[in-house]
Amino acid sequence: MIKLQLIGNLGGDATTNIVNGKQVINFSACHTEKWKDASGAQKEKSLWVSCAWWNDSQNITQYLKKGQQVYVEGIPDVRIYLNARSESIAQITMRVTSLNLLGSVAKKEDSGAPTQSSRDDINNPTTSDDVPF
Repeated sequence: MIKLQLIGNLGGDATTNIVNGKQVINFSACHTEKWKDASGAQKEKSLWVSCAWWNDSQNITQYLKKGQQVYVEGIPDVRIYLNARSESIAQITMRVTSLNLLGSVAKKEDSGAPTQSSRDDINNPTTSDDVPF
């Protein structure tokens, strides 16, 4: 068994698509590591993962917005494709098996972003009779 775990932020709003009659929620998540090299210079490296979550609930997409911090785990894969300059590009993908919302999206005035209590209800569905997914 191979499992990938990622804590990161969404790069854009999630989208919902229908593939072969089944719903899939697609989003990309980025994890950035920061460190100092031997000379003390600050370094950072970001890793993007394209995620596909085969889920029948459309209600969760309202919470999967750009900047939202998430914990996702699932089965990883690597896809190779040619870009416009005919260069081979590797892309990490994940078939999501578990998703938890963490942190919060940077708040905008009247953004409709979920409150901490509504995020807790999503992460702990047993605390609410009205499960959003």
